[in-house]
Amino acid sequence: MNIIIKKWIEPYVLLETAKKFFDMKDYTFDGFSKNSVKNEFLKALKKSAGTSFGLYMKNVNKFYLFTSAKSIDIQKELLENALNFTQEDFEFSDNQELPINLVDIGKAEAGIIID
Repeated sequence: MNIIIKKWIEPYVLLETAKKFFDMKDYTFDGFSKNSVKNEFLKALKKSAGTSFGLYMKNVNKFYLFTSAKSIDIQKELLENALNFTQEDFEFSDNQELPINLVDIGKAEAGIIID
């Protein structure tokens, strides 16, 4: 289940908080390479499924892959406990492309992609 973050959050705060729980790798793109980098990122996410998640944020030309040796409840541990988000601050989607598309059109602050 993918998570669409609707509440504004400073990208640095989101990244640094996630790095407390996970190891991070980033995939930087520009206007020409976005689709190929996105495909590379999604392939890496699929390969590490189960203990990882992807992150895409507004106004940041990167996809982030977070991995962990242990399973962590992203909604409870990261969003609710560490970042103090409430249920109204995010929503869920089965569609992996939806969080990315909503961020791109400015309808979401960030998208957490879970394979």
